[in-house]
Amino acid sequence: MSETSYMEQELNSQPETWREAARIGAAAGGPLPEAGQRVAVVGCGTSWFMAQSYAALREGAGLGVTDPFAASEAFLGSDRGYDAVVAITRSGTTTEVLRVLDAVKGRIPTVTIIGDPETPAVAISDETVALPFADEESVVQTRFATTALTLLRAHVGEDVSRSVTDAQEALAAPLEREWVDAEQFSFLGTGWTYGLANEAALKMREASQSWTESYPAMEYRHGPISIAAPGRVTWLFGQAPEGLEAEVARTGARFVCHTRDPLADLVLVQRVALARARARGLDPDNPRNLTRSVMLEAPALP
Repeated sequence: MSETSYMEQELNSQPETWREAARIGAAAGGPLPEAGQRVAVVGCGTSWFMAQSYAALREGAGLGVTDPFAASEAFLGSDRGYDAVVAITRSGTTTEVLRVLDAVKGRIPTVTIIGDPETPAVAISDETVALPFADEESVVQTRFATTALTLLRAHVGEDVSRSVTDAQEALAAPLEREWVDAEQFSFLGTGWTYGLANEAALKMREASQSWTESYPAMEYRHGPISIAAPGRVTWLFGQAPEGLEAEVARTGARFVCHTRDPLADLVLVQRVALARARARGLDPDNPRNLTRSVMLEAPALP
């Protein structure tokens, strides 16, 4: 395995790609949904988790109803009254996303955020926002997902400059041995950071075959905390609910909660996943049983 993997190169480039995405997202006009529109946002895997975060951010900003769906489970009937569908896809070839775009074509306007603009999703989308500078070689997504979410954060009016600065700090922060050696991780979030918790757990599973789970922070008390124990880690994105840290401490598990921007804290988790993969002799760019895109059928241009 190469000492410097694609995953490492790509996750290290995130401050740069975030700056460019923020510039695009904050620009006036463009195809992304306007305030007041009812929006469905779809994706698969990592892109679905970014959809969850975007939906919480957009509704939280008072910009309109925004519902996130796994593309295979999207309810987009006319009775739901959506004004736009946003699809997030790095590859532009994922079968479930292509099926959604095709199913609503001519009925609901679509805009696709895409890494590779030379793919079938472009031809069947009404509009696209291409982020080729954030596309990736590694099967394990890092920068495309976070860059797409940065684009969307900027578009809903957030100042992401702190996020960029904090990401630079997260890339330089020391990795604790306890994180690399931990038996198990539970990732928690609230509001828009719940999507980040889901993504953090997926990164650990994909890159290092780790036992990981994810929950809304307040739900963690309702059963999942029973697995917390010495040698395990509970990692929270964002502000901790009152009393949660003390409850986790009583189990003997390690509680982790940083003050940096939560998306930048995801960068640190990406680094931990990479370190755990290397410690186990795994190739983080090519996890077992995974490919860059899940294609249930051969994609074809219309």
